[in-house]
Amino acid sequence: MAIVNLKINNIDVQAESGMTILDAATNAGINIPTLCYLKDINKSGSCRVCLVEVARARTLLSACTTPVSEGMVVYTHSARALKGRRNSVELLLSNHSKNCLSCVRNQNCELQRIAEELGVRETRFEGDKTERHYDDFSYGIVRDTSKCILCERCIQTCRKVQGLGVLGLENRGFKTIMAPVYNLSFKDVNCMQCGQCVINCPVGALSEKEDIDKVIEALNDPSKTVIVQTAPAVRAGLGEEFGLPIGTGVTGKMAAALRRCGFDRVYDTNFGADLTIMEEGNELLERVTHGGCLPMFTSCSPGWIRYIEFEYPELLPHLSTSKSPHMMLGAMLKSHWAERNGVDPKDIFVVSIMPCIAKKSEIQRPECNTSGYQDVDAVLTTRECARLIKMFGIEFLELPDEQFDQDLFGEYTGAAVIFGATGGVMEAALRTVKQQLDGTKLEKVDFEACRGMAGVKEAEIDLNGTKIWIAITSSMTAAKPLLEEVKAGTSKYTFIEVMGCPGGCINGGGQPIVSSRIKNGKLGMGYKELRMKALYDEDLSRELRVSSDNPQIQELYRDYLGKPGSELAEKLLHTSYSKKERFNIF
Repeated sequence: MAIVNLKINNIDVQAESGMTILDAATNAGINIPTLCYLKDINKSGSCRVCLVEVARARTLLSACTTPVSEGMVVYTHSARALKGRRNSVELLLSNHSKNCLSCVRNQNCELQRIAEELGVRETRFEGDKTERHYDDFSYGIVRDTSKCILCERCIQTCRKVQGLGVLGLENRGFKTIMAPVYNLSFKDVNCMQCGQCVINCPVGALSEKEDIDKVIEALNDPSKTVIVQTAPAVRAGLGEEFGLPIGTGVTGKMAAALRRCGFDRVYDTNFGADLTIMEEGNELLERVTHGGCLPMFTSCSPGWIRYIEFEYPELLPHLSTSKSPHMMLGAMLKSHWAERNGVDPKDIFVVSIMPCIAKKSEIQRPECNTSGYQDVDAVLTTRECARLIKMFGIEFLELPDEQFDQDLFGEYTGAAVIFGATGGVMEAALRTVKQQLDGTKLEKVDFEACRGMAGVKEAEIDLNGTKIWIAITSSMTAAKPLLEEVKAGTSKYTFIEVMGCPGGCINGGGQPIVSSRIKNGKLGMGYKELRMKALYDEDLSRELRVSSDNPQIQELYRDYLGKPGSELAEKLLHTSYSKKERFNIF
């Protein structure tokens, strides 16, 4: 690659040919503000916030779209460039509902931050605003076009990350809005509800549908026993909402905070993850030994489940029938836990703290009421959990570390913790399946081939003399080639892990929103890798690292379920799937 020499703010800079001014400036440690630009996803230059002055150029140029050239002289913060940026921001604000104090993105809004940095104190351009469209009909995602800046980051994320293209620009000129096709609701189209559009939106145009008030109502109802459970990935992200560095594990403080919120029991979904491995591992062995439908797909990602039901319904027999971990634990709480504690299941209110927006629609699936009651009553995202803690006046950083409640469902293994990262479900399953087939305790429980951020990972695994191929993927654009192979009957794999969000749950749509400045800039280890490291560090710290070694799991099967795949286990811990229509109004 040829090297280009240029000057940025009178500093000599070298850049590779083909780089943009923004790339070169970022590599040189010079920050140019952006709104529409999102590395590897979107660089339309439409927001005009990254305007820079280039010597001998007639107009200001957008840094995110202008390639570098030999001898180029760039001024990123000249008076002319700053004036151009202010004009761009003021024009955006002129068509924006500036209700910042009541906006879910207040103090974490990229438009708000840039306006502050540029010293925008008033809006000189006032007049009519584009007609507002507000959609809160889906279980997970809320759309408010009055806050949209038409940056197209959500559109390109849906198209390039998930390969769906659910979102687009509707109408023309001043009437243009961002919307699902035909300006339908999110509930009426083939949306995964993954929330990748939400975490990549720079403002409050897209957000999760909040269930905080529903949870507070339950906490204040004396007739309810309110039980909370937290997913593995939450501990790797929650601290960011309280100013801690990305990748800081906060397991102990999280348990302490939720206890102080008034929950009657505080459990870890990791127990449900260990339980999932027992059922899913058994299901895999049954399919391998008795000629079942292979390859088998994992089933713990509800966004992925929605995708296959819409896009590849002919492949539904390949899905594991095992419920996701929090749904399994919910079913256990409303059956075995209720019996042991003498509580009527109708009086148990289960709250799941999840990194995932799609979990909000998952709990509404009628197939997941097999205990006779809805397995989980409410889902709060990681972000909502932080808001609840702050609302209750709890000084999170001052809390001592506490354990989850240890009765009945309190123990978990390291294998369960890594569920939150891409490859973690596969590695957890291999630990248990290999140990059971080999008949001896694993000396080495780490399956390194399952780890990392590659779009598709594969490995050949020896299971007591039987060799199988496994594959791991996350995001639907990465998964699609694997699905096409299965559809064509040419897949060599026996077991495939699919996660709806790139990187897995650590990058779920309900996780803390990382600014584009971090996503676009140089961080060293990426934010997803830092969160992933927090989970693997906790895995290493656990005395037990194989799901089948969990003594409470063993007790549960001995005293209640019988064995993996038993009639009772099938009733409570397994589910079914069905084809979904792409548009629900025609």
